[in-house]
Amino acid sequence: MHEQSWPSGAATGIGSMPGTDAAEAAAVVFGELPEFPYLPELPARGVGADLIGRTAALLVDIAVDVAPTGYRVTQRPGHRHRRAVDLLRWDFDSLQEAQQRAGARPSVLKTQLAGPWTLAAGIELARGHRVLTDRGAVRDFADSLLEGLAAHVHELATRTGAQVVVQFDEPSLPEVLAGSLPTASGYGTVDSVPAPEARELLSTVISGAERLTGQRVVVHCCAPRPPVALLRAAGAGALALDATLLDGAPARLLDEFGEAWDSGTVFLLGLVPSTRPAPPGSSPDLHQLAEPALRLADRLGFARSILAERAVPTPTCGLAGAEQDWMRRALALARDLGKAFVEPPEGW
Repeated sequence: MHEQSWPSGAATGIGSMPGTDAAEAAAVVFGELPEFPYLPELPARGVGADLIGRTAALLVDIAVDVAPTGYRVTQRPGHRHRRAVDLLRWDFDSLQEAQQRAGARPSVLKTQLAGPWTLAAGIELARGHRVLTDRGAVRDFADSLLEGLAAHVHELATRTGAQVVVQFDEPSLPEVLAGSLPTASGYGTVDSVPAPEARELLSTVISGAERLTGQRVVVHCCAPRPPVALLRAAGAGALALDATLLDGAPARLLDEFGEAWDSGTVFLLGLVPSTRPAPPGSSPDLHQLAEPALRLADRLGFARSILAERAVPTPTCGLAGAEQDWMRRALALARDLGKAFVEPPEGW
């Protein structure tokens, strides 16, 4: 397992942010999260800026365009594919400019993209079925993703001087495992993927990303019951999840969580609300935000100091739906939580 390069007490974000101004988003990231910044995603810009379209822009020798039902494989890159590539290039430029203006020299910088199963679930083959229905195509997409990721990581590292941490987003993985994704017709569901098969492909992609970066690979899944054991067995060095959903979690999931923590896995714990809490004008205090993490450590029998060693606070999920001022506040609160994990305030 690679050692982490971000400092103890660092915080980060999940990836998505509101608005369409890449320069502003990058400036906020470097301003609020100087120790563990990330390449912002701005899905409000439309087609090609969302998780699937953005990741498809990295694929090598596979072109993806838009059909009435969503993203679909095409013979050659169309204007929407080219737009996704351009958006990513503009994001690189904005990130580099914001870093230079901030005078920031972070040791690490995170980038986010769809994991192989979410990618296969979110794109259709030319005949209209999900890539997920063709195991050969799934493997081709994973290989193409790793090839494109190599160039992506190299450019980010060259432009910023930072070591790159890769985060694979797998929001569709629980549905892939459960066989609950609808077919193209909408009258049935796609067959479930056996856990060993899902783990094997994830392991291939995770180990490939590790070789490219020399860093722990993060896998993000904010489902109420994330497949912690499967992701850990696949080699994820860090898992990002919504910690506010863990109260009432079954004993089996808590056991998986404890085993992962005990083995050295880092958890990116979603603790700060991704949208402004009600009522308007209210803002939770730091101890309230930390409580799910504190309870988790207590329930698992770990000293709370493990939060400084193996936890990174984040918003509960992406911030695409947040108001601009709450987005800034959420990242600042995550940063303050990280510091509090290292030096707990009196009364914690």
